[in-house]
Amino acid sequence: MVEKSGWTGLGLVAARSDYPIARKREEWSRPGVYLLTGPPEGDGLRDRLYVGESDDVRNRMVGHVKEKDFWTAVIAFTSKDSSLNKAHVRYLEARLLQLAAEADRVDLDNTTAPALPPMSEADRADAEGFLQELMPILPLLGIRALERVSQSGPAADRLFLKGPDAEAAAADTADGFVVFEGSMARATAAPSMHAFLAALRGNLTAEGVLMTVGNQLRFTKPWIFNSPSTAAGVVLGRAANGRTEWRDADGITLKQRQERAVDA
Repeated sequence: MVEKSGWTGLGLVAARSDYPIARKREEWSRPGVYLLTGPPEGDGLRDRLYVGESDDVRNRMVGHVKEKDFWTAVIAFTSKDSSLNKAHVRYLEARLLQLAAEADRVDLDNTTAPALPPMSEADRADAEGFLQELMPILPLLGIRALERVSQSGPAADRLFLKGPDAEAAAADTADGFVVFEGSMARATAAPSMHAFLAALRGNLTAEGVLMTVGNQLRFTKPWIFNSPSTAAGVVLGRAANGRTEWRDADGITLKQRQERAVDA
């Protein structure tokens, strides 16, 4: 359970394996909005997400347990004082789906995107206020699906990588290692490239993240990698140590920057 001082909302979190026990709590039977999260499907690159709402989250979850196999965790938001009504949770569902679609970081399991329900100005303000309170909670629970990948930030934090037919810009963030849109990767991979990197480059191309431009591959959107080495390998088309390959504008490697930060 997640609570915030001064907030009437309440977060409920359970792994799928623990949900049969968690659902016994009365809080799951209240009106609320919920998110089902799960890993990528097959060779997919992105996590999956389903957003829903209900007058009684516990009853609605019965169908999801039986019919949706992809999810491994559920996060629901309800209220401690019964202040959420049907219009509120429908509004929250529509807004969460809107934000997830704009962020474009996960594959949505929802087949439709509901329109915002008609509401009074006061109710809309209440629902939007509730949304602003729950948004900072999601990253703490490992959910960043509603945050856009940023290409802004201090110039001093930017990292660069150049190689044959490759030139990329990136940043090492708390969210992961982000290679920026417009970066160029080498189209021809080295014969010695790891199978993992070859498959990843193939999947990124199939997903439209990498687009062939002559003898290069262009990043059509910013992409978060799980390590600087994976990012460097994709860009250079070969195995690479990202901590020594990525450098700032002064030519200082990521490894040196991290060591200096610890010594400071």
